[in-house]
Amino acid sequence: MITLKILRLFFKIFSVIIFSLSIFIVFLYLYAYFKPKTIIKNASTYFIYDINNKLVYTGSSTQKWVTLNEVSNDYIDAVISVEDRNFYKHNGFDYLRIIKALYKNITNNKIIEGASTISQQYIKNLYQNFDKTWKRKWNETLLTLNLEVHYTKDEILEGYINTINFGEGNIGIYNASMYYFNKEPKNLTKEEAIILAGIPKSPANYNPVSNYDKSIERAKIVLNCMINNNKITKSEASELFKEDIKIYANENNEKLNTIMYYQDAVMDELKEVVNIPQSIIQQKGIKIYTNLDLNAQELLEKNINNYMAGETMQVASMIINPQTGGITALTGGLDYSKSQFNRAIHAKRQVGSTMKSFLYYTALENNLTSASLFSNEATTFNLDNGKVYSPQNYGGKYAEKDITMAAAIALSDNIYAVKTYMFLGGDKVINNVRKSGIKASLKDVPSLPLGTNELTMIDFAQGYTTLATLGNYQKIHLINKVEDSDGNVLYEYKDKPVTVLNSNYVYILNEMLTNTTNKKFIDYTKPTALGIADKLKEKYAIKTGSTNTDYWTIGFNKNKLMLVWSGNDDGSDVSISKSFYTKNIFADTIDEISYNDENDNWYQTPEDVIAMPLDPISGYETKDTSKTAIFYFLKGSEIINKKKKE
Repeated sequence: MITLKILRLFFKIFSVIIFSLSIFIVFLYLYAYFKPKTIIKNASTYFIYDINNKLVYTGSSTQKWVTLNEVSNDYIDAVISVEDRNFYKHNGFDYLRIIKALYKNITNNKIIEGASTISQQYIKNLYQNFDKTWKRKWNETLLTLNLEVHYTKDEILEGYINTINFGEGNIGIYNASMYYFNKEPKNLTKEEAIILAGIPKSPANYNPVSNYDKSIERAKIVLNCMINNNKITKSEASELFKEDIKIYANENNEKLNTIMYYQDAVMDELKEVVNIPQSIIQQKGIKIYTNLDLNAQELLEKNINNYMAGETMQVASMIINPQTGGITALTGGLDYSKSQFNRAIHAKRQVGSTMKSFLYYTALENNLTSASLFSNEATTFNLDNGKVYSPQNYGGKYAEKDITMAAAIALSDNIYAVKTYMFLGGDKVINNVRKSGIKASLKDVPSLPLGTNELTMIDFAQGYTTLATLGNYQKIHLINKVEDSDGNVLYEYKDKPVTVLNSNYVYILNEMLTNTTNKKFIDYTKPTALGIADKLKEKYAIKTGSTNTDYWTIGFNKNKLMLVWSGNDDGSDVSISKSFYTKNIFADTIDEISYNDENDNWYQTPEDVIAMPLDPISGYETKDTSKTAIFYFLKGSEIINKKKKE
């Protein structure tokens, strides 16, 4: 049995702990009181501009700040009831609610309930730092206390409702009210107000555009909270949500859905390129000038929707101006309102045969030519580790004869690629991949040229930008300049191209890549991009890639580069019938984009490179011009395979 002495000891220890905590809490409030008053109305405001200096997005704040008097009482009641029913009673932290949440989470062995107050959530909205670190939590605590001791409850609540994320790119109650219901916040019906109050719990899932049914389910949870908080009677509540609520955005949504992916990518890059003092971001806000081309973004979204509307598989795409390195358009998925995961930036996927471009550059650099021959038949390779490797050509089709490098590229032949890789050695290929700017860790395996390594699109795009600039590395980027609210430049992108690859060999490679749409290379199979050849007006170097799970199309000339990927997020196989998506999205988009001099879109032939007409497959000289293709050689390397006389 527990003795009286032990009980007294426990009571003393408990009393000391409570007393110490009380003193500590008082100290924190005093510390917060004597700290400078945090500026809140303009805190953490990000203004994002496109390439024409047009404002396209305001983040972490609202373009129109509304007072509590300009918002319906129903909305205020709903927000307080569902988020923080004791808001007007506590001093920043609801200690009883914290204890209750801890008890529930411990007894259930998982997190099922939180205890953040509106004041705490407001601080998160303001400073946009969701790192799960003790330092972040400590700073959040101090800022919350500062908020409570320097501002009234009404001021805090007003700031909170103006900085909430309501989904679909809407920050703040005014924007959300106008977007979803075409009404100012003071004119919201009770049902509309309750729907809006339910969204911030999960903006992607509970906004009525993304999922109307879930938004209503969430609204009914809010409604129950209002009943429990005596803000509405059960009788009144029973009369609500009997009929569907009209959502204005469904009928009048002209907003670019995919632009949020671009904006998210901008915020990711901002963290990397410049260390902006938090005092500037928090108190003044910053202006971010980007390479975003709204016309290109709109065209990209339109063509993705034309081909993939209703699809369960996903898409990512990027458009770049190679001469500046500017990323002018980007999408990380089909629908931002349904999935905010940015596949263009964060998804690592197999790149398939698009990796072969770097293989064949390396081959040219190591004394092979566009007419170099390897025999093409089903082949099993004996590896140094005692294992064997038996790659297959697409569809199990083989030439059963020698073919040229130019043909191997046009037809995306796997046997030729692996033979070339084994001949060169993986270290040389990987070294050139590194030089081009690709940072991903690559495994030196025979399947590397077939794209079995996984890369992010933005990493891969860096390498292809180097090919599009004839071997000059130039960092691709979204942000051109960052200023504070007074116009002081905090960061500016500086153009520093560095030559990393031999321009002669890159030119020859790029010319070979144009043959993926050349019908003269039709033989045991067809060039991989022949199906879109008639759609294209300009000359492009194109490489397609496919695995069981991923489809890629990458194409460029000197003025523009575009990458398109499609696949399933779970890595499951994709039907071959869907391989045409990336090609057609590319073809329907690329010609309509114009950067630099649209009349000068291809590269000048270098002085040290010569052109010769040869048979596409055998590389022989032939007098039949209908069966010739133009091959390019570095002067002195033009080894021609003379056709033997019978």
